[in-house]
Amino acid sequence: MEHYEGQRRKQKWVSAANIVLNLGILGVFKYYNFFIENLDVLFRAFGWHLDWVTMNIVLPVGISFYTFQALSYTIDIYQKKLPATHDPVAFFAYISFFPQLVAGPIERATNLIPQFQQQRHFDYAKAVDGMRQMLWGFLKKVVIADNCAAVIDSNWGNYAELPGLTLFLFCVLFAFQVYCDFSGYSDIAIGCARLFGINLMRNFNFPYFSRSIPEFWRRWHISFITWFRDYVYFPLGGSRCNKWKNFRNIYIVWALSGLWHGANWTYVCWMLLHATLLIIYNVLGINTKYKNVVAYGHYLPNVKEALQMAFTFLLFVTSLVLPRAESMTQAIGYFSAMATNKFFDASMLYGKDCLCFGLVLLFIEWLQRDKQHALQFTNIKPFNYRLVRWGVYYLILIVITKYAGSSQTFFYFQF
Repeated sequence: MEHYEGQRRKQKWVSAANIVLNLGILGVFKYYNFFIENLDVLFRAFGWHLDWVTMNIVLPVGISFYTFQALSYTIDIYQKKLPATHDPVAFFAYISFFPQLVAGPIERATNLIPQFQQQRHFDYAKAVDGMRQMLWGFLKKVVIADNCAAVIDSNWGNYAELPGLTLFLFCVLFAFQVYCDFSGYSDIAIGCARLFGINLMRNFNFPYFSRSIPEFWRRWHISFITWFRDYVYFPLGGSRCNKWKNFRNIYIVWALSGLWHGANWTYVCWMLLHATLLIIYNVLGINTKYKNVVAYGHYLPNVKEALQMAFTFLLFVTSLVLPRAESMTQAIGYFSAMATNKFFDASMLYGKDCLCFGLVLLFIEWLQRDKQHALQFTNIKPFNYRLVRWGVYYLILIVITKYAGSSQTFFYFQF
């Protein structure tokens, strides 16, 4: 594209070829069997039987993440946001920087490549803060996510026999598992990068304190949401078109994001459900552009904010049945059992200890909701004393050692 500077038509073909190449690799590894199996079902519906060939392909860890980074590099050059780099070390470091290689954040070349190309010096304050963030990430992953995963995995398949309240509790525990697993990994990756003087973009901004579904998705997996916004939603026209085309754009973006999460209709339906919720908020004209920290300067939210956060959390938690289910049949069965099985029967509540850990985590993050992460002690009086800070670090290490769950793979490694 640099060679064809001033020849936009040729640059467009080069950019398109790169997009096709990257998406083609991703499609073969991640979606080949999914589309073949669904085409087979479609043809069978018309009475045609075709002898399709499927492949037992091992999915490379994190392929969705570094594929999107490769795509954004070329698109940014085409859009003249970034000059082409002639430094192969900087380029391949951008594609394969080890802290965020397998589960994000999905970085942009405009942020990362210039950092690799400039001289860096060890920054003690930045390194210390990075270690704190890593410590908090390990706590979320090892103590909360892994313990929640063990409870859910051992009981999820028995949903038909369990009370509705227990099934709802599993949804809450899964919300804690996914959040602590993925945001915990992000904390570890961001903190580790800071040890090398590299600043990665923020990936989570305390999403469970959101006052609406639109605000939630601006705080959850931020690098992913902004990637689809910039490279899919805006090129389709975004909101700069009539109402119906805007709704179309929303559904396209969220359907694609569902496929990104996994080659399963449960993920697609999960994202389409949230697309519908976003449109409902839009149609009702509900204020969704909150930019301030909830209850800023106060210890507690007001009644309206508390109800908004509770309702948003309830919507998200309930929707998590879809990505956790192995099929749409299981998801429908789980929803049905949760609604019809003795909902208020509290005799079989599994995972209450995990729930307590999750609530303690939310309490600490609530106190630190205006910070970058929960262990950022800037300008907090008691933590000006080294003894207090180190007491907190050792307490967290003791909790990790004593309450670590059985080792579980990071949930987002499958993407």
